Amino acid sequence: MKLAKLSVLLWSASLVNSRSVEMQDANQVIINNPPEDSEPLCHLEFANGETQWVTNAEKWQIKKSGQFFMDITNYSSYDEPIPLPSPTYPTSVFQKPAITPLLQHLNKTNLQTNLEHLTSFHNRWYNSIHGEASFHWLLSTILSTIASTGAHLHGITAHPFPHSFGRQPSIVVRIPGRTNSTVVVGAHQDSVNHADPMNGRAPGADDDGSGTVTILEVLRVMLSDENLVKGSAERAIEFHWYAAEEGGLLGSLEVWEEYRSRGVDVKGMLQQDMTGFWNKTIEETKEFGLMMDVVDKPLMEYVKLIIEEYTDLPWVETSCGPQCGSDHMSAIKAGYPGVFVIEGAFEYTDKHLHGIDDLIEYLDYDHMIDHAKMTLSFLYELAFVKF
Repeated sequence: MKLAKLSVLLWSASLVNSRSVEMQDANQVIINNPPEDSEPLCHLEFANGETQWVTNAEKWQIKKSGQFFMDITNYSSYDEPIPLPSPTYPTSVFQKPAITPLLQHLNKTNLQTNLEHLTSFHNRWYNSIHGEASFHWLLSTILSTIASTGAHLHGITAHPFPHSFGRQPSIVVRIPGRTNSTVVVGAHQDSVNHADPMNGRAPGADDDGSGTVTILEVLRVMLSDENLVKGSAERAIEFHWYAAEEGGLLGSLEVWEEYRSRGVDVKGMLQQDMTGFWNKTIEETKEFGLMMDVVDKPLMEYVKLIIEEYTDLPWVETSCGPQCGSDHMSAIKAGYPGVFVIEGAFEYTDKHLHGIDDLIEYLDYDHMIDHAKMTLSFLYELAFVKF
């Protein structure tokens, strides 16, 4: 997840002096391409829709300031709209007899074991040797989880999604259904130290180690369901662990661009980024934070139903304006319905991010179980229901 300290407008002002500005519409500013012999530029899109061409050095100064952006340099095809049908989501749940027993098998010890190992890497920066090593550990753990249940014998697959950047691939797990229609949950596997992305210590316990191990535990439990493993669900389920979220959603942008180009039918995408922190001095802050800034609203209404039916926590609509974002925005940019559920109201979320202090000691495994319950129920219901 990204948090902002500087306004986009400050960066706009600093760059206008050196590059001309083109007004595309009332909400978007484009810094024109430089001459061909100029230094290669990065094309950034900010949370408010403004875009800028900046040098690589300027990009990382923006990054160090904490400003959220998507690096859309290689994704001009997103500018060509592809109409996708908008699903009409159910207003009731139908799978409680199957889901309720599964929720009892979600295990805090597994969360702890996996998160301790994940945060033991010096960092998980997508272009560092540590980010590459953490990817290999995560993929190996996922493959072992699948093999231990025998699910690989029924067509469940896990594979790296190679990227055009860096050393860290994304990971995609697919549980086939009766059709190719798909529902997706995502988290990002990378971490960052804003002071020194390549070499700095970045345990990334909450951002987004918590989401990474939360959906890994959901996968483990869902693979124990015989109907799901044998392909009886109406649609497929995919688990995505994205690379390079902290570099500007680079991994998820590439994944969702490919899905868009292939016409993959995705009925909904849920992002789990930061699932482990709550302010224990204020009991009522233990809740689900529904991020409403960039969101598919009908899908978020469905998430509210899932939370109310399958968890014991309340939800709260929350917002961070231009200050943050996550990989669901790549799905939305590609035309797919996406939502982002975080650990609580934005003002009460973890503030130990993007440095040496994003540590396990600040997290609550019970709250991660809450997110796992919501995630499992969301996936199972959408996989089996016909709509």
